[in-house]
Amino acid sequence: MPKRYLKRVVFLIIAGVFFRAGLTQAQTNEVVVYVSEDQVFSEPILKDFEKETGIKVKALYDTEEAKSTGVMNRLLAEKNNPQGDVYWANEPIRAEYLKQAGISQAYISASAKDIPDGLKDPDHYWTGFSARARVFIVNKRAPEKPHSVADYADPRFKGKAMIANPLFGTTTTQMASLFTLWGDEKGKTFMENMKQNGVKLSTSNGESADFVASGNFDFSLVDSDDVFNRVKQGKEVEIIYPDQGENEPGCLIVPNAALLIKSSPNSENGKKLIDYLLSRETERKLAFADCAQIPLNPSVETPPEIKAIRTLKVMKVNYAEVAKKMREIQPFLKEWAG
Repeated sequence: MPKRYLKRVVFLIIAGVFFRAGLTQAQTNEVVVYVSEDQVFSEPILKDFEKETGIKVKALYDTEEAKSTGVMNRLLAEKNNPQGDVYWANEPIRAEYLKQAGISQAYISASAKDIPDGLKDPDHYWTGFSARARVFIVNKRAPEKPHSVADYADPRFKGKAMIANPLFGTTTTQMASLFTLWGDEKGKTFMENMKQNGVKLSTSNGESADFVASGNFDFSLVDSDDVFNRVKQGKEVEIIYPDQGENEPGCLIVPNAALLIKSSPNSENGKKLIDYLLSRETERKLAFADCAQIPLNPSVETPPEIKAIRTLKVMKVNYAEVAKKMREIQPFLKEWAG
């Protein structure tokens, strides 16, 4: 075969390969989402998205053992070769960390317009939705009941209170938020006073809730879903939203967060999934599910037992500052927890 024809054949073969590769990519009707929200609550939402859009969802869920860090670490490892399109975080701190690490990209969703500004990234790298509140679970037989986080240091409650280990989960977020709000000196003094007041540590919010429900302790700070689950189980407990008074800071809100992964293989489908997660319909579903999450869109209907976001006094925090403070206070928290 003459050389010029050989070159032409090679060119056509290469062109055909690229054409088919491009066609395959264009015809890919899927989205890959990494999820740290509990699978029992997130999977039905993703299946509904599949049914309504025809887009195939491939989901990778965190395990309980990974404590919401497994998929985040995978995203960090895949930074230069992203495999996922969307990250559904169960709190905004890791979403903020991924923004700072250059993993996510900005996306303004039309579904986000009614979500309060303080509960979404001002640069649009993540958007909050469907939140848990940090609340007190209180045994109904307790002779006195707390109204403020500061009550952990009140001698009236000496030896009667419990809190989950502050090295993990939303209790870490709680402490980092208080340190951000109060300053390091007041934050450290508060935690030392907690220890002097006989506050006991548990391994998790769920364990705290069970100890309070059994009457071993009068109260504990937990996530709102921990309380609602015990109420549904018929336990003699009630919920108190802390710091709702005029000169008090309000209760901490921990929203889910949705973010678009930078240079993702299916970014357009990823945007559609984010629009769906932030929608009023999704927030309503999560409000009426067993997780009993609080919609951030004020127009979304809520069950009677859930306080609407507009009726709560919410702690005003900058989640970027909280993420930074969380890293700064880790040595202190380790020493405090022993």
